[in-house]
Amino acid sequence: MEKLDQLLAILAPEMELPATRTEKEWLFRALRNIWEPRELPDAYWALQDQYLRENLAEKGVVRLADLQEVENQIYLWQGDITTLEVDAIVNAANSQMMGCFIPHHACIDNAIHSQAGLQLRLACQHQMAEQGYPEPTGQAKLTRGYNLPASHVIHTVGPIIEGQVSQADQDLLVSSYQSCLELAAEKGLKSLAFCCISTGEFHFPNQLAAELALETVREFLKNHPQIKVVFNVFKDQDLAIYQDLLGLHQENL
Repeated sequence: MEKLDQLLAILAPEMELPATRTEKEWLFRALRNIWEPRELPDAYWALQDQYLRENLAEKGVVRLADLQEVENQIYLWQGDITTLEVDAIVNAANSQMMGCFIPHHACIDNAIHSQAGLQLRLACQHQMAEQGYPEPTGQAKLTRGYNLPASHVIHTVGPIIEGQVSQADQDLLVSSYQSCLELAAEKGLKSLAFCCISTGEFHFPNQLAAELALETVREFLKNHPQIKVVFNVFKDQDLAIYQDLLGLHQENL
């Protein structure tokens, strides 16, 4: 636990450390989640990276070759996107584009930033400072993946649904998928994993979101045979929806 103790001492020097490893791990993630970008000693970065990569090794890395192609250039996989080794994973970001600041929040933004390390928040802060205004819905930005197995992260802000889904909401969700795909192609990426954009905290209906996502991806891939796309689902509900849309059965996956 010495490494963990050192990391906690850097991020919260005045705090009394908890006794157990589980409590220390919980606290370390919470501190990363609420971290406001500031100068940190060089020793922090090496220790953090070692810790995160050891944790990743314990969880296990999933490679594209481990997955089954269920349609031309398309894969469906249920699991933790932070363990997926592809050229880029898609993060469902908020308009501030700096990750989730709620400790241990069960959103994909929190999960991705937690595994990537604080470098990702710094990179996003730099991009947003250069931009000078919140990220518009339906666009996309690229960063490195840092301590993720994915080489890059593509961040997009999907539409937030309050009440009925409008045509404008649908168009914005399509734009998020389209922008991610176009950015991947522009940067020469060959494999891209999508989360279920906007269906969690942003309340886009899961069925409609999947229909729009699959339609957009299928159309794009017709002219981009070099790109492979993974639909990454976490919830059983989304898995069942995509299986139905792709004409699959559980036993075939």
